[in-house]
Amino acid sequence: MTKLAQVSFSNSEVAFAYKSDKELKHAARIFKMMNKKWLVNSGSKVGLAAFKLRLPLVNNLVKSTVFDLFVGGQTLLECQSTIDKLFKFNVQTILDYGAEAKVSELDFNKTMNETIRAIEFANTNSSTPIISTKITGLGRFGLLESLQNKVPFTSITRLEYRNILKRLDTICYTAHAKNVGVYFDAEETWIQDIIDHLVRVMMKRYNKEKVIVYNTFQMYRKDRLQYLIDSHQLAQKDGYLLGAKIVRGAYMEKERARAATLKIKSPINETKAATDDMYNTAIKFCVENYKEISFCNATHNAHSNMLLVELIQKKGIDPTHSHVSFCQLYGMSDNISFNLANAGFNVAKYVPYGQVEEVMPYLIRRAQENSAVAGEMSREYKQVMDEVKRRGLR
Repeated sequence: MTKLAQVSFSNSEVAFAYKSDKELKHAARIFKMMNKKWLVNSGSKVGLAAFKLRLPLVNNLVKSTVFDLFVGGQTLLECQSTIDKLFKFNVQTILDYGAEAKVSELDFNKTMNETIRAIEFANTNSSTPIISTKITGLGRFGLLESLQNKVPFTSITRLEYRNILKRLDTICYTAHAKNVGVYFDAEETWIQDIIDHLVRVMMKRYNKEKVIVYNTFQMYRKDRLQYLIDSHQLAQKDGYLLGAKIVRGAYMEKERARAATLKIKSPINETKAATDDMYNTAIKFCVENYKEISFCNATHNAHSNMLLVELIQKKGIDPTHSHVSFCQLYGMSDNISFNLANAGFNVAKYVPYGQVEEVMPYLIRRAQENSAVAGEMSREYKQVMDEVKRRGLR
C-alpha cells in the first residue's frame, strides 16, 4: 500500500525555501507596511492619483515595494525567472494578464492578443499549464449587462456581441491547439449569467476529450452550489467535460451594497460559515465526480485545502491527477502552496503580469487584504516573520 504523504501548513522552512534571505527581509518590510490599515488606505488613494497625474518616480516606487512581491513581471519574458523559481520547488504557474476595466474595441482586441501570446508562451513552459482571463477584458461591461437583461439588439450591440464571441473562440481555439487551459474569472451577479452562457458555449466546443475551458464558481453566492451540480449534469447530457475553478468570491461588499440600494435580496450568504459549508460541499462534489470534472481548489483557506488533501487520499486518487489541483495567489499563502507541492500535489501560483499602471488596482486589493485591525498582525506578515526568526535574521 502506498504511504500517504503527511502535509503540514506550519512548516515555514518549506514555505519560504524559494526566497533568499534578502528577498525574505524585503517581504517582511513590505508586509509590515501593509499591516498598517491607515497607511494602505492613504497610500492607495495617493498612488492612484499620482498615476493619473503621471507624476515621475511613481513607477519606480511601486516597483521597489509591492510590485515584485505580488506580480511576476511587466512582460511575459520578465515572468520567466519567476516561473522557473516556482517550478524549482514543484509549484506551477497560472499566467494572468493583469489589465482591468477595458472599455474600447481596441482595448478588447489588445487583451485578446495578449491572452493569445500568454497561451503561446505557456505552451513553451511545461510548468505553465493554464492561463487566466476576464470576459470584461474582452467585451464591454454595459453590453454584458444588457444581454443579461435581454435588451433587444441594435445593429451596434449585435456587432459588439459577435466580436466578443470571435475573441472568445479565437482564445479557446488557440488554447485547444496548444493544449493550454483557460480559466475564465467569475464577475458580478448582474453580468454572470451571460458569462456562464458564453463559457458554456466554449466548453461544449472545446472540452470534448480534455478540459481546456474552465468556468469559475463563487461559493459565497447562495445559488452557486446548485449551479455547479446543474453544470455537471448539463455537461454529461451534452457530452463534454466540465472545467471548474472553485473560489469563495471577490465582490461581496459591492454585491450587498447593490442589493440594499435596489431593495432586492442579497445573492450573498448571510454568514461566513454558510459560505464555508457550501465551498467544502462543492469540493466534495467535485472529488466524487473527478473523472468528469477537472477542478481547481482556488483558496487560501487552510481548512478547505486540508479537506481536499484528505479526500484525495481517502478516495485513492493520484495526487498528480490532472483533474485535481490547488492554487493560491503569488506572494500569498506560501505556507499552503509550497507544503502541498513538497508533498507531491498539483499546485500552482496565480501569477499576474502587466505594466505597473495596469496592475495597480490588483496591487491595491492585495495591500488591502493584508492590512490588519489595530494591534493585530496579518496572517502573511506573521508567517514571514516566523521564517525570519527561524533563520535568525534581523
